[in-house]
Amino acid sequence: MTSVAIAQLSGPPDGGAANRERSIEAAREAFARGTQVVVLPELIVPGYGWQRDVVESGAEPIDGETVSAWTEVARKAGGYIAGGLAEREGDSLYNAAVLVGPEGVALHYRKLHLFAGEKGVFTPGDLGLPVARTPLGVVGLCVCYDLRFVETLRVLALRGAELVCVPTAWVSGFDAERWDTDGYAPQARSTLVQANLDQVFVACASQAGMHGEFEFLGSSIVADPRGRCLAGPLARDRDETAIADVDFGEAHAAHDRGGAVLPRADRRTDVYALAVGPERL
Repeated sequence: MTSVAIAQLSGPPDGGAANRERSIEAAREAFARGTQVVVLPELIVPGYGWQRDVVESGAEPIDGETVSAWTEVARKAGGYIAGGLAEREGDSLYNAAVLVGPEGVALHYRKLHLFAGEKGVFTPGDLGLPVARTPLGVVGLCVCYDLRFVETLRVLALRGAELVCVPTAWVSGFDAERWDTDGYAPQARSTLVQANLDQVFVACASQAGMHGEFEFLGSSIVADPRGRCLAGPLARDRDETAIADVDFGEAHAAHDRGGAVLPRADRRTDVYALAVGPERL
């Protein structure tokens, strides 16, 4: 079993170093509770926002203070941290995420699908959809709005991901409702469906409450490969951390639903396929 923590953590759009310290403390606290993987929200450093001057002032290179600090915390704990930050490379800004562990940076990802006002600040991602083979299992990474495009999770699953970590900043205003009667934001509900369809664990850590101009929905969850919620949905208006025990082998077991129902093997790749660069899946 692998213990996965979703650290629902919030901060102002211009929180900078303070947001970094809060993310470090949240990760340390989760590791102290025995977790092996900690998922932090999207753009937790410097904070989620669309003001270019604020993002530019808080953006860092991938080997900057934030990733270095997260790596040191993960190394000391012998675990992994997935988190989102504003990355600067040359004149470009990226809505980026990393998976760091004892060996350093295991995954470096740049958000492929930019949401709303992000398009005026960030450059679309150019690192594809990689996965990392870790001692715990195969891990993938994407960011928030990427989940609206069903190809994202399907590609990661077909590349062997057993767990996909998703830093998010779920906001209201573009779905019919903010939460259902069970406290799930629409984004969380759709994640449960996709986890089931793609036979993969999905761990989403969002922000919560009002920060700057944004109402974050919370509702962070861990979904299993049969569409069940193992942790969450977390509160809509406050920070909290939840931990779920994950058996990576269940991702493979979910490929066979019994009675000759084989959702992975039954794909008609003679009729359709996903093309990812030169690769067909």
